[in-house]
Amino acid sequence: MKIRLTHFLKPLLKPILAIALIFTLFFGAVDQAQAASYGGRIGGGSFRSAPSRTYSAPRSYGGGYGGGGYYGGGGSSFFFFPSPWMFFWGGGGAFGGLFTVLIFVAIANFAFRALRSAQSGEGDSLGSSTVSVTKLQVGLLAQARELQADLNRIAQRADTSSNAGLAQVLQESTLSLLRHPEYWVYAGGETKNAGLTAAEAEFNRIALAERSKFKGESLSNVSGLLKQADSSSLTVAQPGELATQAPGEYIVVTLVVGAEGKIDLPKITSADDVRKALSALGSVSSDRLMALEVLWTPQAEGDVFTSDDMIVSYPTLKLV
Repeated sequence: MKIRLTHFLKPLLKPILAIALIFTLFFGAVDQAQAASYGGRIGGGSFRSAPSRTYSAPRSYGGGYGGGGYYGGGGSSFFFFPSPWMFFWGGGGAFGGLFTVLIFVAIANFAFRALRSAQSGEGDSLGSSTVSVTKLQVGLLAQARELQADLNRIAQRADTSSNAGLAQVLQESTLSLLRHPEYWVYAGGETKNAGLTAAEAEFNRIALAERSKFKGESLSNVSGLLKQADSSSLTVAQPGELATQAPGEYIVVTLVVGAEGKIDLPKITSADDVRKALSALGSVSSDRLMALEVLWTPQAEGDVFTSDDMIVSYPTLKLV
């Protein structure tokens, strides 16, 4: 009887274990999703309103060669008004003078077209200038509550509707991080250079991926629109719980910067590299800055972000 029961259950053992594993993974994912924290967001800008340089065309000169030629700087046609002396060449023959005229016309027309082509090529290269998209993330110990207060203050007061205001947000955010090096634990960064369209797509991809890690955005100031969730509607830890927890909770700040030209971002392996990276981003001027996202979690008071959350949401960050 026992042998028959064993033979009966043995084929079912693997399917049962597989189903149990699926349930474990599913409910584990649900628990992780529920454990996500609320985040804050500051940002704005547009790749379509990128700073552009204007160049004046070279001057056009009238009164052509020997008083006989002229071409307009704004058109593509070439006009020639021969002088009487150009028809006499090689012993006074008109054929030689006409041959000279034709050669002169051909050379001048070729030079004019080459100049126009060079100017057009220069404009195209400026239109497709390199744009860099840089992401820098820093994980700090939760004791750095002053950083949370700084970011909240920046979000509530910042002008995110202009490039100058966004540049100030970037400077103040990097400065706040630079003031708390003793709390840096994890960090990571990357930068990519591309054309305008590809850079915009990459920026949006990174921003969307990072924002999706939040349970919600309890405070945001984007493109001049300030939003703040009612604290009573947020499901967070009990007040004071963050202060009583052991040093296992963290604050994660993410900076995503789209800027004209290249940004020299060092490979993040130490605290000194983090300092250099923050300084590089903070020095981006308003005329180069195109778009910005400053994201941090947790934002809500009393919310916690545990070491398990850190491993799940930010697995690529390294100890510094």
